[in-house]
Amino acid sequence: MLMTSTALAQVPPDPANPNEAVPEKATYVPYGPTIKLDQAKKAADAALAESTKRGWPMCIAVVGPSGDLVYFVKMDDCQYASISIAQHKARASAKYRRPTVVFERLLGRGPFFSYLATLDDVIASRGGNPIVVDGKIIGAIGVSGGTGSQDDLISQAGAASMK
Repeated sequence: MLMTSTALAQVPPDPANPNEAVPEKATYVPYGPTIKLDQAKKAADAALAESTKRGWPMCIAVVGPSGDLVYFVKMDDCQYASISIAQHKARASAKYRRPTVVFERLLGRGPFFSYLATLDDVIASRGGNPIVVDGKIIGAIGVSGGTGSQDDLISQAGAASMK
């Protein structure tokens, strides 16, 4: 008979690491029903109108809560890389239930958040925002084609059109 014993070493907490705190309650916005095509088009049209007004050629993607594409627009002269980037931003925002600027800011806080780069579908770039209706996430909008701040402004215009 073979017997083994295992002793697990405990790693002491690092007081400098903000991830050591354990919140009492998880806070999040719940998912709702999947965004409908007419709603996705409304959000994209609002983003398109703001982008056109400012003269910024953008790609605009709207996804459901699962991150699956529902609607997409590529403006003339928008860079080709933005086709997939806009979809990535929308997907990350929907799946993780937060604006993509959150990832950018956390990574900027230092090495304690470097694990974020290992998570599937994370993109640490502004321009992805959840679409919330009646307190529930029904999808997200992702925009790419300008600077991060331009992308985010346009994305927020699309998300705000659903409130």
